[in-house]
Amino acid sequence: MTDHGPHPTATGIAGLDDILRGGLPPNRVYLVQGDPGAGKTTLGLQFLLEGVRVGDVPMYISLSESRDEVNAVARSHGWSLDGIHLFEMQVGQQEYSEAAENTLFEPSEVELREVMQRLLSEIDRVKATRVVFDSLSELRLLAQHPLRYRRQILQLKQFFSGRHSTVLFLDDRTAPEEDRQLQSVVHGVLLLEMLANEYGNERRRLRVVKLRGLAPRGGYHDFAIRRGGLEVFPRLVAAEHPPKLVDSDTLPSGVRELDSLLGGGVDRGTATLILGPAGSGKSSLSLKYALSAARRGEHVEVFAFDERIQTLMHRCRGLGMDLEGAMADGRLTITQVDPAEMGPGEFVATVTRAVTERQTRVVVIDSLNGYLNAMPEERTLALQLHELLSVLNQSNVTTFMVMAQHGLLGPAMQSPLDISYLADTVVLLRYFEADGAVRKAISVVKKRSGSHEDTIREYRMGSPDGIAVGQPLSAFRGVLTGVPTYVGGTEKLLIRDRERPHLDGAP
Repeated sequence: MTDHGPHPTATGIAGLDDILRGGLPPNRVYLVQGDPGAGKTTLGLQFLLEGVRVGDVPMYISLSESRDEVNAVARSHGWSLDGIHLFEMQVGQQEYSEAAENTLFEPSEVELREVMQRLLSEIDRVKATRVVFDSLSELRLLAQHPLRYRRQILQLKQFFSGRHSTVLFLDDRTAPEEDRQLQSVVHGVLLLEMLANEYGNERRRLRVVKLRGLAPRGGYHDFAIRRGGLEVFPRLVAAEHPPKLVDSDTLPSGVRELDSLLGGGVDRGTATLILGPAGSGKSSLSLKYALSAARRGEHVEVFAFDERIQTLMHRCRGLGMDLEGAMADGRLTITQVDPAEMGPGEFVATVTRAVTERQTRVVVIDSLNGYLNAMPEERTLALQLHELLSVLNQSNVTTFMVMAQHGLLGPAMQSPLDISYLADTVVLLRYFEADGAVRKAISVVKKRSGSHEDTIREYRMGSPDGIAVGQPLSAFRGVLTGVPTYVGGTEKLLIRDRERPHLDGAP
């Protein structure tokens, strides 16, 4: 039988264990660094609670907080610290008893050597297999000199060697930026960061800076602190998701002229980008495809960044689109996304979870403008979106992305971010003026997976079918500029003035 070495030590945080390829290599010393409030204490407690669950002997050494303060953190997450040995170091009491589980002493009145002896004696007595030091800044202050401090850390590392203990040192990075001696001593370094946005909730992320003997998933990974602990969202890597067999059929909209414009429909396992100015009908077009899939019994997920769910339902009701019926049957789910509260990593994790857990076949992201607001770096958004779309395509999921362009007419139309190269199909909506009215036009400017019409057709929203698409606008030139020129022939506008009230749903 092949010896694959000891099993990794799970941290109790599913996303972090995924990043670490199962957990931390056991019987080693690790450093968890981060600014105050980044989540170090919460991570340490989850690590120890996992130890209680699997039958280890966990020990928490509090160098800066009282027992009550540590218990308050646990209560805020609904945890009980029963089964965890708590060794408390606080100012106010000078006596020490080896038999006591919690020891209080005055750091300023004892030598560092005596403090270390007492610490090691207590750890040896408990025979802890999981240990958390929170935090090393107190030892650094007590040492008063970098060389002395390094010797104490080396003493701790040597002490745990051969004792079958996995140890986490929590450090708040109070040392000078150039002081990297602690990172060089330990076997692994985990960095937690908390970034303050100009508006909205703080964004937290982590990175495995160093891990000897293991190749973790690199880069930054978003995480959130909620009741119950840290929730880590590993960075999505498309290469780790093997492709499924792709269906060769298409996803029809149910509108014959629209399907004809798209060469029969949208191909399965592809991404479609719908571009256009505000109010041009982008969301209605994407929902038409979503409801068409739901009617065939497929599960659809709609992620709404811009519109509230109630507003979306009211608008669909007015267009004769049965959004509420599909939601009631469980075939369509709408998730309201607040980019000020949900980070991009969590959003990607939410989408992929919907695909894996609910067998979702169609995903609608409405809109990418809201997604962009959650990503202050545009280049990062394009890279992350590329990975997400690759995974969705490999999972045979059809994706519709909505993006609002700036401007209404003419050459001033601009997109906040050029991601058209990521989409397999690009549908363009435009306003134009004709017959004394503002009208809408639709065209397909790109389709990688097959042929499509090069024509420009009139497009309109209204009951009873939700949307309507007319014949090619062959009698006009310059429709995409917004100010077309009538070049003669038979006028082929979809809706004449006398027909407009009926198709708008008015009596």
